[in-house]
Amino acid sequence: MASLEQQQRAPGHQNCKNGCENGAHCDGANDRIQGAFKASEITIELTTSPKEKPDPSTLVFGTAFTDHMFMVEWSVAKGWEKPTIKPFQNIPIHPACSALHYAIQLFEGLKAYRGVDGKIRLFRPQMNMDRMLRSAIRMTLPPFDQKELLECIKKLIDVEREWVPKSTDASLYIRPMFISMEPSLGVKRPSKAAIFVILSPVGAYFPSGAFNPVSLWANPKYVRAWKGGTGDSKLGGNYGNALFAQYEAQDAGCQQVLWLYGEDEQITEVGTMNLFLYWTNETGELELVTPPLDGIILPGVTRRSILDLATKWGEFKVTERYITMNDLLTALKENRVKEMFGAGTACVVCPVGAVQYKGENLHIPTMENGPKVAARLLKEMVDIQYGRTENSWGVVVGSS
Repeated sequence: MASLEQQQRAPGHQNCKNGCENGAHCDGANDRIQGAFKASEITIELTTSPKEKPDPSTLVFGTAFTDHMFMVEWSVAKGWEKPTIKPFQNIPIHPACSALHYAIQLFEGLKAYRGVDGKIRLFRPQMNMDRMLRSAIRMTLPPFDQKELLECIKKLIDVEREWVPKSTDASLYIRPMFISMEPSLGVKRPSKAAIFVILSPVGAYFPSGAFNPVSLWANPKYVRAWKGGTGDSKLGGNYGNALFAQYEAQDAGCQQVLWLYGEDEQITEVGTMNLFLYWTNETGELELVTPPLDGIILPGVTRRSILDLATKWGEFKVTERYITMNDLLTALKENRVKEMFGAGTACVVCPVGAVQYKGENLHIPTMENGPKVAARLLKEMVDIQYGRTENSWGVVVGSS
């Protein structure tokens, strides 16, 4: 078996076949995995006490869970063991586990949708698997075969297919987790680890289907991520350390944080979402712009999909470049801003209506005369997710 260091060394980007966005190569990592787990070897233990399915109209995000979960363990000594689907249960963890002490863990988030045709679909799930592998490499966790993990997740969803809400206002949230199971207090690369996947039916992000703009609190005293850090990986620590600023934003009367970075106050992300600005730029061109993937920004699946869709439309310039608060202030004064919105798995697209900055409330005209780009992007992606539009981005699970 290859050494742990050899398994976990990030491979070169130059041969990447998956279009990775942050310089990490996913496909070749599978060539280095010894004893990779296989979906074909999965064992399934069904619960003897199935729970009642909740009403889709009463769902609260992340509070209801399905009957079963997925688990696969890894160790230096044995490599990957055989994967299992078993009844939903607590996870036994050693009190010295380094996931608890040093946050050696990561997670992903995607959804399964029951389409208008009755079929269950995932939305570009391979991108989540690729990002999960990149996060694992960053956290010194062992590599895994992304395609095999995706097949395991499909099997879990197939077992739980009755938990996928029969509603186009709800979905089944999928939460893969990858954590160190190292049972010691040494600050080191784990010798044991495990992947878990749990499922949670969730309702619409916006109550009653409303497309309501949020207000943002922009203050450079806090940063979400920094150059050389882990902002481009999906780690629990990135979210926990943002809570303090989030509550301060709420105390200031805002709903989310507009994260700024550096002396020039670059605009980076909105809360836990990627940021987009649709405006007439400095040279008079219509432009949809989002910050570049420079190690600070999380490479979101929705972010990539928005860039792909807008580029395909070909109706305005689509750019990944830096935007500063001064750029935004100048554009607002010159009436060049048309729309501003966040993007992520939970809400797909979230319009921005105001930014509070240095004691001043800045009006963002996203909703004036109705949002055009944001609403159009939302509709196109939701139509794919629920099968109203046939697209290869919608990956069908099972045969019905």
